[in-house]
Amino acid sequence: MNVKRLPYQIFPGIFSSIDAYSKSIVHGWFNRHSGPPAWLASLGDIRDYEPPPHCSKFKTLDAETNILLTGAPDGVLIRGDGSRVIIDYKTARFTAHQDELFPMYEAQLNAYAHIGERTWKEPVSALALIYTEPVTDKAAANDDSNVSRKGFQMPFSARILSVERKAKLVPKLLRRAREILDLKAPPPPLQGCEDCSLLADLISTAGG
Repeated sequence: MNVKRLPYQIFPGIFSSIDAYSKSIVHGWFNRHSGPPAWLASLGDIRDYEPPPHCSKFKTLDAETNILLTGAPDGVLIRGDGSRVIIDYKTARFTAHQDELFPMYEAQLNAYAHIGERTWKEPVSALALIYTEPVTDKAAANDDSNVSRKGFQMPFSARILSVERKAKLVPKLLRRAREILDLKAPPPPLQGCEDCSLLADLISTAGG
């Protein structure tokens, strides 16, 4: 099979590694200092964290649509009142391009909140995206502390974007998903959808 591009391939794998490292940085700081790093201050009275639940345990069955919704949030922070703050790391600069992806991120975090409110005893009090932006200006490139015998390191800055909790969003999306799943044939592709064209090419190449 000769396929040059696959549909729905949004992020290179290296970003997953950096996101995992971001989680380790935050959790390690909590463990060493019994509190959050200073750049999390805008999220309020953060006292602790809990290890993010695995998708095999973080799930809820929607009674209306009979759809099992699962997820695996990047981070779960604990406020002084015991409520949870769900965060998701994005290794990217916050740009207009990221704004185009925001509806997807908004649905993602609200899905986590939807599951959390049906899984935890404690409420979900906030949602946030944490953009970790690589610092690549001339000052960083000329900073000797960023160079070692083994290679070089790249500092990152963090920008936090609050995401509104929309209780009606996920049920609406689940109903739409059920409508699509119940169709006898796939719906027609959206006009101008590049992923739809790539998927059609993949099916054609596979002899479908």
